[in-house]
Amino acid sequence: MVKERARILVVGGGYVGMYTALRLQRHLRQELREGTAEITVVTPEPYMTYQPFLPEAAAGNISPRHVVVPLRRVLPDCRIVIGEATAVDHAARTVTVDTLATREKGLPAEHLAYDELVLAPGSIARTLPVPGLAEHGIGFKTVEEAIGLRNHVIEQMDIASSTRDPEIRDAALTFVFVGGGFAGVEALGELEDMARYATRYYHNVSAEDMKWILVEASDRILPEVGADLGRYTVSELRRRNIDVRLHTRLESCRDRVAVLSDGARFPTRTVVWTAGVKPHPLLAATDLPLDPRGRVRCTPQLTVEGTTHAWAAGDAAAVPDVTAGEPGATTAPNAQHAVRQAKILADNIARSLRGEPLQEYAHKYAGSVASLGFHKGVAHVYGRKLKGYPAWFMHRTYHLSRIPTFNRKARVMAEWTLAGLFKREIVSLGSLEHPRAEFELAAGGKPSDGHHKPKNGPSDDPKGSS
Repeated sequence: MVKERARILVVGGGYVGMYTALRLQRHLRQELREGTAEITVVTPEPYMTYQPFLPEAAAGNISPRHVVVPLRRVLPDCRIVIGEATAVDHAARTVTVDTLATREKGLPAEHLAYDELVLAPGSIARTLPVPGLAEHGIGFKTVEEAIGLRNHVIEQMDIASSTRDPEIRDAALTFVFVGGGFAGVEALGELEDMARYATRYYHNVSAEDMKWILVEASDRILPEVGADLGRYTVSELRRRNIDVRLHTRLESCRDRVAVLSDGARFPTRTVVWTAGVKPHPLLAATDLPLDPRGRVRCTPQLTVEGTTHAWAAGDAAAVPDVTAGEPGATTAPNAQHAVRQAKILADNIARSLRGEPLQEYAHKYAGSVASLGFHKGVAHVYGRKLKGYPAWFMHRTYHLSRIPTFNRKARVMAEWTLAGLFKREIVSLGSLEHPRAEFELAAGGKPSDGHHKPKNGPSDDPKGSS
């Protein structure tokens, strides 16, 4: 039994936030029932996104609904608050939260009090001051971005199919991906595979008409799988006529022209930015210690360094890697560590409340798997290197075992089975992004986007995804 009543506040509904709350539900079942403990989860979205499946969702292999886990269903004993945490005052034990209700009414943000804080807001895309990026770039970190990108790619094929203008066709069928990590390579591999398949239904668009370009600033891609498999991935992509440019940066994408540091220029309507992540900006609005990269300093027990009653893990935390040989090493910001850290974090909170000694987080990196499209992949797991179909099969098997809840596992497996029996769906539903556009036009109003701002030109057609 806990020594005293505990209000546990979890900031973030991603891997760490959801898994920590899920495990705390089990540890504190009796205390939650008796009212001596309560768990509140503050999250901008009412679901957790299983990000390794985003490329497959973008390619249409998995339904978007099946790569997200509804928090209210898996956390029935927790209070779910949909809102954005904007500041943390740990000295006063309060978190400032801007909820949907406060935004709707223009009211001041709420202040939620807590006894134990779990800080797990995750990360956001790391962008650079590239001219035109904010106006034309597309991210690939959320399920909305993944489905929007799928709709966008198919829409570009529709544009190219409906015109004989070579400039319009060339720009529509040129796709530039910036970043050679997992997100960029997997998104590129799956979408190129999907688009290549889709060309069989277009009478005047072929796979050879499309240009797929991967831009990476370093000397290799997928560094997590090792140098050998990284080189294999480059050769595999180039064999599919994908232009892989190493030691290259995106200098500008103003006016829908991608200008690279090697002097190449590509008119394009598609620039996908996957060049890394950075800690959530919430961390800068806390009174907790941060490391030079802006992450919360943690101990091996996942407590925040130099404080009490504060915990952190995942992308937002600098967790010491006790298995590394060199001093000062921290764990990599990936899902593998986040899920395992959440387990230790939840156990340690329960131990702390009951006056028991805490455990250290120690986990050696098991390896990495990556999909490069249907039946294509690379894997480096426990020292063994796989490529092609075996790696692709391992990628699917591993992530199927890791996605939360039996419900999601069964739905994903069913979709994979059906995908093997039937043809791909290649429909663009770009109008979903602006569902009121048709009605606004019918009612005599001006078309607008989701924020009700008037559009300015033909490239901003409210019924399209571009």
